[in-house]
Amino acid sequence: MNWNTSIRQIHRWLSIAFTATVIANFVAMGLGEPPTLVIYSPLLPLFLLLFTGLYMFVLPYAAKWRSG
Repeated sequence: MNWNTSIRQIHRWLSIAFTATVIANFVAMGLGEPPTLVIYSPLLPLFLLLFTGLYMFVLPYAAKWRSG
């Protein structure tokens, strides 16, 4: 398994974690005032998704740049 495949797999799992935290956030808001930890819990997977997504976005351009 190479580095690019690992990044893609991590990105997929992060998207599942992000979706779960957003759903938990809505459920907690429906039950009343949620704790601060629940409100900010989607931010960590979101930032990690940003970095892995940007990496995958740049891959074709970097390959084109390296090949000349």
